[in-house]
Amino acid sequence: MDLTRIDSSQNVHRFYRMEIIRGLFEDWSLSREWGRIGQSGQVRVDWYDTEAAAKDPRFDILMKKARRGYE
Repeated sequence: MDLTRIDSSQNVHRFYRMEIIRGLFEDWSLSREWGRIGQSGQVRVDWYDTEAAAKDPRFDILMKKARRGYE
């Protein structure tokens, strides 16, 4: 899931990417990457026991980013 926030008047050109990935040992990760469009960003990976457990924080982050203007 890719989100962007662009506001040229404030020189804001940001991206936020989230992906749920299955691990080798029946665990799941929520991988997030964010930064300025056109540059490499920061990455964070959080691990969860089930896929459903990884989807809950993804939804919460999506709602928070939508309130901040990401589309």
